[in-house]
Amino acid sequence: MTSSPPPAAELSADEARRIALRAQGFLGAADRRGGVRGVLRHLGAVQLDTISVLARSHELVPYARLGAVGRTAVEEAYWGGGHSFEYWSHAACVLPVEEWPHFAFRRRAYRSRPHWGHELPDGAYEQVIKQLRAEGPLTATDLGGAKNKGEWWDWSASKVAVERALMYGEVVCTQRRGWKRVYDLAERAIPDALLHDDLDDAECLRRLVRLAGQSLGVGTRADIADYHRLKGEQFDAVVAESGLVPVTVQGWSKPAWADPLALATEPRGRHRTTLLSPFDSLVWDRARTERIFGFAHRLEAYVPKPKRIHGYFAMPLLSGGRLVGRVDPAREGRTLVAKQVSLASPKAVRPMAQALLEAAAWVGCETVRVERAGTPREAAALTEALAI
Repeated sequence: MTSSPPPAAELSADEARRIALRAQGFLGAADRRGGVRGVLRHLGAVQLDTISVLARSHELVPYARLGAVGRTAVEEAYWGGGHSFEYWSHAACVLPVEEWPHFAFRRRAYRSRPHWGHELPDGAYEQVIKQLRAEGPLTATDLGGAKNKGEWWDWSASKVAVERALMYGEVVCTQRRGWKRVYDLAERAIPDALLHDDLDDAECLRRLVRLAGQSLGVGTRADIADYHRLKGEQFDAVVAESGLVPVTVQGWSKPAWADPLALATEPRGRHRTTLLSPFDSLVWDRARTERIFGFAHRLEAYVPKPKRIHGYFAMPLLSGGRLVGRVDPAREGRTLVAKQVSLASPKAVRPMAQALLEAAAWVGCETVRVERAGTPREAAALTEALAI
């Protein structure tokens, strides 16, 4: 593990929390002028996921920061005009197109090792490239079908080939259509000035560590490395030259680093009250979320139903810069159903009502119904607050 020089600052836990909120776009309004693309550039990565409850996670991320931005406008901001691409970062993520050169280290790593253990028939890879060159952007279905007739992971040869080409960087995912990836040749989709693998691994890693530090504001080695799923030793190799500075944070048991600009001014501004996707970068790291907010959060979508505590897609409630509750939502026609609500205290009733009403309006629901909320008294108080 990296041995760091003396800390540049000593932060209280509260200062670290507010720095993190500002860095993630929840304190102040710096990102609003830039809209959805500004949010993407500021965060550096927006995670994609198949689950759609209120909306898909990549839609919920700008909504949480900007308010009721149109869902069509969100898709256009991500995919229109070649401003972004999809690649493996924290997970499958939308990334600003200007970061293409900085993932060269990952593309090289994929090219240097066997992928998935899938065998490809002779010529299958070349055929996919040829078809994309001749016909333009295509889905896996367009390329001949995504699956064989076996289990769900039993991909067809064309699907394996195009995904391999995606990992290698010869092909780019330019958008999602009906949640299917749309593939195109990188030589068409990526601007000429960015279409290269010229940067060595060290330069790529320095950039991604710096970006992660800026997006988090302050974080431990594990926090910063995990943002773009780097290895700890990769972080260690470049952090000294990344521009981040070592700090100590009260109550944090491990060393931390911060963006110097985040330390230059005190975080001020309006706090957002909103529901968060479990895949939002403010809370996608469970250990960091608990350390900063004292909030134990776990996505239970993949937990057997009898063992769930808070629900299938419990969304944390952010209010006043703190996580003060969570709700497992669903939609039934024009009604948003709060299937299960958990509140930290009675003071969270009104913020939860506000967040539910705003979310309902955003997705076109006319009413909100509370199904279950802690105690009967809490459920009654929340129902009353929703009716005001």
